[in-house]
Amino acid sequence: MEFTTLMIKIACLIPEACRNAGKLPAALITSGIVQAAAALALVVFRSPAGIFSHGKAPFYLYYGILVAVIIFGFVEASVGFYVSGDLTRRGAIGMTILWISILPIVLVAGLGGFVILK
Repeated sequence: MEFTTLMIKIACLIPEACRNAGKLPAALITSGIVQAAAALALVVFRSPAGIFSHGKAPFYLYYGILVAVIIFGFVEASVGFYVSGDLTRRGAIGMTILWISILPIVLVAGLGGFVILK
């Protein structure tokens, strides 16, 4: 399967999980792992550029954002496993984390994380 097709399928999991609660654990686990992998790829393969390359504070901010996204991605995947245990009672927690996860996805995409994964 081509990478672009795979990314579109992963991106479609989030709205599907909003409509069908049965797909919520899969959406949480998949998007959490993809977020963490993209942020980790940025940490390893790409040095800070633009405004993040001027001084020490922006340099540390760049890596701090990426480390926070990596941790959040793993927490999101863990919540996916937690929610799958009792979907009716824990579904609200999963939906909240899923909606909050849009911000880290935007941060990683803004820093160029999904360009590396091509």
